[in-house]
Amino acid sequence: MGKVSFILDVRAELSDEEQEHIKKYKLGETMLYERDKVIDPGSGLLGAASRFALKALNISLSVNDLSKGKQIECKDIVEMLAVEDQIKEACKTFKAVLTAASQFGGEEALEY
Repeated sequence: MGKVSFILDVRAELSDEEQEHIKKYKLGETMLYERDKVIDPGSGLLGAASRFALKALNISLSVNDLSKGKQIECKDIVEMLAVEDQIKEACKTFKAVLTAASQFGGEEALEY
């Protein structure tokens, strides 16, 4: 009906080694980005309804989403640009985690 939709396609190209580290260290469920995090989930029927509604409206991105690919729908271009920047920042941090994971496997003594 004339409404413009803004969709951000997100997918990472991960090497076999990076995928192995994700599996080995169980990083798949790690949340990289979450727009509306539930702080007080409430209780009872009302709490369940509010959790369901928030989950339906929430924008989130986990490591599994990133490796499989995910479409994120945004209400406007300003939100899309903000989400894109935050996801890029989260990916930089996660890349540092994968780099650190690649160096695990033994002990390293550092002397100061």
